[in-house]
Amino acid sequence: MKKLLVLTMAVVFGALSVLAGTPEKDHAVYEIRKPDKVLKKLKDESDNLLKSVQQKREAFEKKLKAEKKKEKKEKKRFRMDFSNVKVPASPDVFESAFHFPPVAQYYTGTCWCFSTTSFMESEIYRLHKRKVKLSEMYTVYWEYIEKVRRFVKRYGHSLVGEGSESDAIPAIWRKYGIVPESAYPGYVNGHKEFNHILLMKELTGYLNYVKKLDMWDENEILAHTRTILNKYMGVPPTSFQYQGKTYTPKAFLKDVCGLNMDDYLEFTSFEYMPFWQKGEYTVPDNWRKTKDCYNVPLPVWYGIIKKAMKNGYTIAIGGDVSEPGYRGKYDAAVVPDFDIPEKYINQDAREMRFYNHTSTDDHGIHMVGWTHFDGHDWYLIKDSSRSARKGKFNGYLFYRDDYVRLKMLDIMVNKSAVDPSILKRFEKKDQPEKAKKK
Repeated sequence: MKKLLVLTMAVVFGALSVLAGTPEKDHAVYEIRKPDKVLKKLKDESDNLLKSVQQKREAFEKKLKAEKKKEKKEKKRFRMDFSNVKVPASPDVFESAFHFPPVAQYYTGTCWCFSTTSFMESEIYRLHKRKVKLSEMYTVYWEYIEKVRRFVKRYGHSLVGEGSESDAIPAIWRKYGIVPESAYPGYVNGHKEFNHILLMKELTGYLNYVKKLDMWDENEILAHTRTILNKYMGVPPTSFQYQGKTYTPKAFLKDVCGLNMDDYLEFTSFEYMPFWQKGEYTVPDNWRKTKDCYNVPLPVWYGIIKKAMKNGYTIAIGGDVSEPGYRGKYDAAVVPDFDIPEKYINQDAREMRFYNHTSTDDHGIHMVGWTHFDGHDWYLIKDSSRSARKGKFNGYLFYRDDYVRLKMLDIMVNKSAVDPSILKRFEKKDQPEKAKKK
């Protein structure tokens, strides 16, 4: 009886299940989320407070920026009063050698190339009576390549910037030759002014990336560097047409320029290295760390300059142009008495300023002329900077002899302009000589 009851119940429940059908499976739906009113109120309060604070900060920063801009505009610079300074009347009063008109470097830090290229152009004319306008940017392009090459070899411990020294010209030209400006102007996309702001930003960023990731494949890095340079400067030619003939850069240097790079020497005058020996010009832009500068006492150094200029040579020269007596507005650079009276300018005065960094390696220029005026030697300077375009003579300045002796630091000159007895002192390797005080 019990079994019959269980069986009956099972049949009844089975029948009910069939009649009810199979239950549906669970499923998902999308619905719009309704924000919590209390939480929304709290968030809105926070957002509004933050927005208010940001608006106040932005208003303050805007005001601060305007104040700084006004301060910068009104900031006074310590300068020499030129009202009593007698300055040569114009470039025409100088005995000057051939040189092309001044070329502006615009937004580049490559004065070293503009000045030394101009110097070499004058040398071509002096030696061969040929007027050959050369490309500054061709040299700059390959100088960047060589800087990056050294950066890789030294695992990032080498300066890659826009500055360099006059000795870059012989170094680059020996390896890569040179081309006329017409073959490589060095700007792209219709621009006529040099501007390396973005170039250096991109190149520096790339090299920082290389250093951060410890990637030192020279070929890969140089290839990418060239991509950057090509973008901003153009691709330098491997051959080109000049006056109806085809040249390579090296053939152009030999056959048209006719210059021997071994004929060009650099002279300095410092006490930190022995006189009458060659040594290193210890400034950041001497990134090659070359030790080829002929170091001589100040009277000898200045004598080389004066003799060369009076004999029709020109000189590539570099030094400090951030002085109170350097005034582009007045086309002149002199040493004021409140700095140091002229009679006290000697080896130690010059050395002290180099040692304490008040004489720095700021700028490279081309000395193209000489005259004697108002009891002083004056030198005509061809200059690529903007400062040389603030006065009456676009791209020219007049340096007085005291400024040259105190603030100019190194020169490049053709060795034929130097008294042979000076060069013999180096050949004989005499003992170092202490400078005589003036």
